[in-house]
Amino acid sequence: MDHFQAPEHWNQMYSTRREQELSWFEEAPAISLELLLTPELHKDLPVLDVGGGTSRLVDALLDRGFTQPSVLDISAAALEKSKRRLASRASQVRWIVADITTWEPDRQYSAWHDRAVFHFLTTEEQRLAYRSALEHAVAPGGAVVIGTFALDGPERCSGLPVRRYSPESLAAELGSAFACTAVRCIDHATPAGKVQRFQFSRFDRK
Repeated sequence: MDHFQAPEHWNQMYSTRREQELSWFEEAPAISLELLLTPELHKDLPVLDVGGGTSRLVDALLDRGFTQPSVLDISAAALEKSKRRLASRASQVRWIVADITTWEPDRQYSAWHDRAVFHFLTTEEQRLAYRSALEHAVAPGGAVVIGTFALDGPERCSGLPVRRYSPESLAAELGSAFACTAVRCIDHATPAGKVQRFQFSRFDRK
């Protein structure tokens, strides 16, 4: 098992650092929301945030009246932090502690969001397992939003190697069942003041 798939690696990361010290921290997930919710998504449909950790995306979905948000992460420590932040609203969220490369979905979702998980999958076996989970979890017509490091983005993150993508190479990984409908390239400023180049792509399941 590599460090990406080791819960201990991520539990230590979340347990020993404040949320605002993590390189991927963002106060408001504006790009994610734009791509997920354009076109408009019915608020009673199930939405899954893969690798959601302590992301504020679930807060934003609840603020907008979404009734079936789910957050999946390999780190139980990260999800516990999110539960504490949401307080009484945590009961409105389905929390899933799982490795996305071994997870077996028990339902289908109308939207799948992944900010910075896929680029940690450095082996073909991991990427095929991710794609299998994606194909089983996303309903026909469902939306998929994936953010990865761009081709000129970092080569490592959290002490681990990553793969960098263009929208075209990401589309090739997902296969012909998913059509790319929108792309955004952004510069993410980390809490340490570094700039990381990301590409976000939205796909619709055919």
